Amino acid sequence: MDLERINLLKVPLDILPPEAMEEKIHELVKTGRAQNIVLLSLWDLLRARMNGEYRSYVQGAALVIPISKSLTGGARFLTGKTPVRYMPFDFVIRLLDILEKREYSFYLLGGKKSILQKAERNIRQTFPKLRLVGRYIGRFERQNEGTILEAIRKAAPSLLLVAKGVRGREKWLARRDAQLSQGLRLWCSDLFDVFAERRRRPSPGVFKRGWEWMGFCIRNPLRIFKIFPYFYYKLLLLFYRIFVK
Repeated sequence: MDLERINLLKVPLDILPPEAMEEKIHELVKTGRAQNIVLLSLWDLLRARMNGEYRSYVQGAALVIPISKSLTGGARFLTGKTPVRYMPFDFVIRLLDILEKREYSFYLLGGKKSILQKAERNIRQTFPKLRLVGRYIGRFERQNEGTILEAIRKAAPSLLLVAKGVRGREKWLARRDAQLSQGLRLWCSDLFDVFAERRRRPSPGVFKRGWEWMGFCIRNPLRIFKIFPYFYYKLLLLFYRIFVK
C-alpha cells in the first residue's frame, strides 16, 4: 500500500500504513528538498481551520499524520476511509530507526540544556549509527537565531527535530522555511522530555482507547474545557455529513 491523502473538514490527512512508512521516508529524504512532517491532533485540526498561517503549514507538509482518535473516527464518518493513527513518540522512534539503517543524520533544537543533553544521550545510545550533527537549546536569544539557522544549514541534517522552547512553535518552522536546510523537519512539543525520561508517554492500551487526554487534564485541569471544542468538532462532522458534499 502507498500513501493516500484525504481531506477532513478541509484539512489534509495522510493514510500511511506502517508497512509503507520506510519506503515513504526514504523517498522523501532522497528528493533533496525540505519536507515537513506534521503530527496532527484534533486541536491542531481546529486551529488549522481558524489560522491561515498554520493551515498553510499543514497543507504544505509532506506528511500529515493523525495522532487523535477523534480524527480517525471523523475521517471514517465523512469519507469511509480510516487513516492509521500513530502515537507521537512511537512514530518518532520508528522514524529514527528507518534513518539509522542508512546512517542518516539528525539535529536537535529545543528544550532546556539538561533535558536536551539527556535526550541526546539516550537517542545516541538507542540509535548508535544515526549521526548527530548539532544541537541547540530552545530558549535562545533573538540575536543568536541567525547563527543557529546558519549552523543548521551547514550541518544539513537528514532530520531536524524541534521541541518546545522554540519561540513560535511549529510556526517557527514555517516562517524560517527558506532559511533552513533541506531534509525532514518535525515538531513535537514534549518529545525531548520523553526521551530524557522527564515525562511518561501514554501506555499502548490508554492510547488505543483514546484516553491519553486524561493524563493531560491531570497535569493541567484547565484542559477539561477543551470538551467544548470537541463538541464543536462533532457538530462540524454532522454538518458536513448532511450538507457538504
